[in-house]
Amino acid sequence: MTSSTYQSASQTGIYQPLADRLRPQTLQAFIGQKHLLGPKRVLTKMLEANRLYSLIFWGPPGVGKTTLARLIARQSNLQFISLSAVLDGVKAVREAVEQAKLHREQFQQGTLLFVDEVHRFNKAQQDAFLPFVEDGTFVFIGATTENPSFELNNALLSRAKVLVLRSLEEDELEQVIEHALDDLSQSDHEFLPAGESLAITPEAKQILIRAADGDARRVLNFVEQAIDFADEAEAGKWLIDRDAVMEVVQEGQRRFDKGGEAFYDQISALHKSVRGSDPDAALYWLIRMLDGGVDPRYLARRLIRMASEEIANADPKALQLALNAAESYERLGSPEGDLALAQAATYLAVAPKSNAVYMAYKACLADIKDNGSHEVPLHLRNAPTELMSQLDYGKGYRYAHDEPEAFAAGESYFPEEMAEKSYYQPVERGLEIKISAKMRHLQSLNQQSIYKRRK
Repeated sequence: MTSSTYQSASQTGIYQPLADRLRPQTLQAFIGQKHLLGPKRVLTKMLEANRLYSLIFWGPPGVGKTTLARLIARQSNLQFISLSAVLDGVKAVREAVEQAKLHREQFQQGTLLFVDEVHRFNKAQQDAFLPFVEDGTFVFIGATTENPSFELNNALLSRAKVLVLRSLEEDELEQVIEHALDDLSQSDHEFLPAGESLAITPEAKQILIRAADGDARRVLNFVEQAIDFADEAEAGKWLIDRDAVMEVVQEGQRRFDKGGEAFYDQISALHKSVRGSDPDAALYWLIRMLDGGVDPRYLARRLIRMASEEIANADPKALQLALNAAESYERLGSPEGDLALAQAATYLAVAPKSNAVYMAYKACLADIKDNGSHEVPLHLRNAPTELMSQLDYGKGYRYAHDEPEAFAAGESYFPEEMAEKSYYQPVERGLEIKISAKMRHLQSLNQQSIYKRRK
């Protein structure tokens, strides 16, 4: 593909990042998002029918949200206005509205208003768009890296279709690199004098692709930086090799949004891997998050929670091991303490599973919320004073240790106004097998006691 497919490299002397200079100028040159732009896909059909509606582009950085909005405006012959929720406010929105109205009156041409990082607008700012989306003053496209369900108003969501943009695949990133090298070799750029060419070794290309982590902008920035370290293989022919890319690729480039959607997705994947008894997957997600920069203390807390929620009494050692891992991390820090977290994650994954305590907790909490605050039965109250004894506090209480098997068969410990409940239902796994057997035995003693009283 020739360089004419991309923005020309002007000789104005003004620096322009390679990623911006190579921004595609046609939808045919756009790389990625085939699930939206392929044959009979949603954006393709929308553009073919020339029936535009407001959209929310949700996806990670560097996947083409801004570029795609520009190309939609160009193909649909719309004026393109761009705002940034980081830099602009309601005043800028009003100005964009006036500009759109004036443009429609003077040129009979519609407007596409693109708002980057739209999730950073507050509720009032988001509401400012609604009347003009409804009356067709402009077609609205918002871009966000955060989950729209949590970050955008329902009113705005109801007026726009959410489209998920995906990270670029390895073969798509390879296309981006090849297009960049092709353009650099054919055009008179400040990066490369006219008549000279640029190539990259397969190994270096793979390093860049892995380091870019699905981000086209990042991979182009790497290429731009690596040019400074390229060797002249022969006259006028420059080569980017492994050493050149290692100068610009740093550790910790994996995508990890510490407070956003990727964060919660990966936490969910770790938890579900533990629940699913897959130690390898649990280890993968744990280390992926550690490598991405998540606070190990947060992971330690989540592992403790998993021990109670997913394992509990099926293996009480799981909770202790999770606590020990958290304590070990506090003593050692990273990277030594990370190994203790890995040990805990793998143990939790292979431990016998039971959510019996978790389900009992939720059922009991629901009952308490539904039934209010019942009084504590008199026989369960302590009587530390003479007055309380006179009021029958503690009267009739049976001290379990004085009973056979240290169990007061037939005794009730629930409020008198409330029927006895059976919240905790142990599973037939791990230690809960024995707990279940013990509970059945105690239940039979209760039944015998009730039978004797009735006789």
